Parts: sequence; C-alpha cells; structure tokens
Amino acid sequence: MTKRAVVKGVGHYLPQRVVPNSYFEKIVDTSDEWIRTRSGIERRHFAAEGETTSQMAAEAARAALEKAGLKIDDIDAIVVATSTPDLTFPSVATMVQNELGMTRGFGFDVQAVCAGFVFALTNANALIMSGQVDRILVIGAETFSRILDMTDRSTCVLFGDGAGALVLEAQEGSGDNTDRGILSADLNSDGRMREMLYVDGGVSTTQTSGHLRMQGNPLFRQAVGKLTETAETALKKVGLTDDDLDWIVPHQANIRIIQGTAKKMGVPMDRVILTVQDHGNTSAASIPLALSVGCTEGKIKQGDLVVTEAIGGGLAWGAVVIRW
Repeated sequence: MTKRAVVKGVGHYLPQRVVPNSYFEKIVDTSDEWIRTRSGIERRHFAAEGETTSQMAAEAARAALEKAGLKIDDIDAIVVATSTPDLTFPSVATMVQNELGMTRGFGFDVQAVCAGFVFALTNANALIMSGQVDRILVIGAETFSRILDMTDRSTCVLFGDGAGALVLEAQEGSGDNTDRGILSADLNSDGRMREMLYVDGGVSTTQTSGHLRMQGNPLFRQAVGKLTETAETALKKVGLTDDDLDWIVPHQANIRIIQGTAKKMGVPMDRVILTVQDHGNTSAASIPLALSVGCTEGKIKQGDLVVTEAIGGGLAWGAVVIRW
C-alpha cells in the first residue's frame, strides 16, 4: 500500500467588485477589443478597500472545508501560496489559522508567484507522504491589484484578485497510477530570467512594495515550451501521457498561452478548464480558482486525471498530476 494525498474538497472566493475591460479605457490607452484579443480577459475582480489576502484566503478555506465535510479542528496544517501577503511577516497562513480558529498544527507561506500553488501542492503532498500531517489546507490567494502600475497598459489590464483552496487528506492507495490523489509533480526554476517578471520593490532594497514589471513577449516565448515540458515530465513519472488526461487545469494567465500549450500537448480545448475570461490572471490563486469552478460546473469528477501547470516570476514553473 502507498500513502496518497487525496483531494477532499475545493472552494474559492472572489471579491464583490467586478472590473470590466471598459474600466481601463478611461485610464490608459487601451480598448476592450485589444485586451480580449491579446489575453482573452473580459473582466476581473478587485479587492475592496481594506480587504486583504488573508481574509480572502480564509473565505476560500471555509468553502473548501464545507465541500470536504470537515471542520477546522480536522486540519493539521495550512500552506498558503501568495506573493501579496498582508504584511512582510508573519505569514498569511498563520493569519488564516487565527481567522479560522485553528489552535493546533502549523502554517507557512510559499512564494513562487504564479507557480506558487503548484509549489504549495507539492510541499503539502510531501508533508502527507512523510507522515507529518493527515489533512492539510492548501490555499492560493492574491491581491495583485495592490501592486499594479495603473499607468502601464501592458500589465494593469491583466491581473485580478481572488483566492482558491483545497483540502488534501492522507489515504491508502495501491501505488499505481490508478490511485486517487497526487500522483506526481515536477518543479523547476531559473533565476537568470528574473527580469521577465518581477516587482520593483522590496524590504532590503527600497523598503516599499513596488509595482509589477513584465517583459510580455519574452515571457510568452518561454511559457508554452516550459509548461508543455513540465506537464509531460510529470505525467511520464507515473507512466502516463497526454492522451490519458481528462483535464488540463492551467494557470490562467493568457488565453494564447493556454491554447498554445494545449495544442502542443495534443489536448483539445474542450478538455481545458478556462476561467481567464472572468478572473484575469490571479497568480497563485488561479489554479485553485479554476479547479473549484470546474468542480462547481460538474466538469471535474471523481476519478478524472487532471494536470495543473503554471509559470511565474523567478522564473519558476511546474506541474502536478492528480487523480481526482
């Protein structure tokens, strides 16, 4: 028998404020058509004044716990993927722990920008496989609207806020690729490409949070190849191929990247979960948001083979294969 980290429930939270593309036509030289054509984005959500990453993370966690039929006392640990924490420290995870009334176990944050949730899932899986925990909340949450330069038309139109969460539970499996749960993962990073996506601020440099900066075209050229390679590497680790997939649940950055990756993997777009049109790029929150939407819409079902893949600043990229 082999221990597996099985998904028990998934949920999400989105701020009430919906920001259509037309909003940006009033502040920068852009248009709804330009944004849709180049990104696939139609609208996104922005956090309200005073609404924080930890608050959104806690709401998504509550939704995931409800879907799992569990209470916070059943959880041993919390891992939060975010690049937009409430404070420099303590971690968002400990704030969520407090907000949910969790007085046992532990929590910590993972920072790998848009690939953060993939890295968080991989860490959570390792904690279960090692016997450190039996149940763990894995959350992706971001308030990217707070680090956008609203005069930069190439970036301010792309990002949104939100949170998604899932509950992983240790269960026994047979040890082959028919098991439910996380089957494999592949993680990568290359610090030589940090200039492609970064925030121009930080505690040890400017002592300010700064604004997001991105080299769109070079990043696009890196994304499709790296996302395809990492997804196929993760599948190969457990003797699976693209043909075995029921769903790709990609990081929702740009419709052209998603389409390019699916085409390169030979997977039709009707087997890809898409939320980019409604949420924009929510960074580490985008994969759990998409997973939650996919389940809510009745697309992702128990037993389905799912691959999630993402690339973000660092550059950091990776993929996780899950039998739902």
